[in-house]
Amino acid sequence: MSLQSDVRDFLTSRRARLTPEQAALPAHGGRRRVPGLRREEVAVLAGMSVDYYNQLERGTLRGVSEGVLDSVARVLRLDEAERSHLFDLWRAANAAPARRRHPTTRTVRPGLQRLLDAMTEAPAGILNHRMDILAANRLGRALFSHALSGSGNLARFAFLDARARDLYVDWDGAADDSVAILRTATGSNPHDPELSALVGELSTHSEDFRTRWAAHEVRFHRSGTKQLRHPVAGVLDLSFEAVELAADPGLALLAYTAAAGSPSEDALRLLTSWAMTQELPL
Repeated sequence: MSLQSDVRDFLTSRRARLTPEQAALPAHGGRRRVPGLRREEVAVLAGMSVDYYNQLERGTLRGVSEGVLDSVARVLRLDEAERSHLFDLWRAANAAPARRRHPTTRTVRPGLQRLLDAMTEAPAGILNHRMDILAANRLGRALFSHALSGSGNLARFAFLDARARDLYVDWDGAADDSVAILRTATGSNPHDPELSALVGELSTHSEDFRTRWAAHEVRFHRSGTKQLRHPVAGVLDLSFEAVELAADPGLALLAYTAAAGSPSEDALRLLTSWAMTQELPL
């Protein structure tokens, strides 16, 4: 992954999705040769010269001020995740080599494992920014037993394991989420060799991944819903919460719950009973 090309492609893709009408610019009629706004239009709206903005779209963020970046983010109408990603790329471009981040650990503290084990009614696990499942409680191991029986990485499972299309009822949505999470992680961890290797592996072996990766979509994966089809428990409609762990940078606690009195709550109870009789991975 090239930081300069990531910056270039991200800014270009965000500019291409905006229309003159969205930017409150007059429409002059006729077909445009390029989708979205022109570079000179973004430059004018952001209050900078066209040459300067051209430098940004060539991927040059070194020495750029936060104020300039704020203006570009405003004009391109970046959401919270996109703005954070742009600033992550900016920090990476301006960081000294000594400030480069190290890959996160593959182990979790005993206290975190005890916390997971105390959560007996909600599938839960600890993930790093590469989507490796580092630890899980028994119900979490049962819910994601197929992924854990492989590499234990949810992105690799989604794109390289055929069983993922059975587990995720909305596989396209899960695939979109996986790519957006990894794309976000590359901005805040641009020097992680394992992350680069994972992206390279998925790009090599999955056209579905390559297509999504080229779109440069980023998002925060903090809460939402997921519909899963477990071979034992059946279809489960679950809500999830992902909480970043302040004491363990780069790690997040991911937990799933079912609505009280719902069929999915009954399915989780069935999954709990089944899990007690199984030797589960991880």
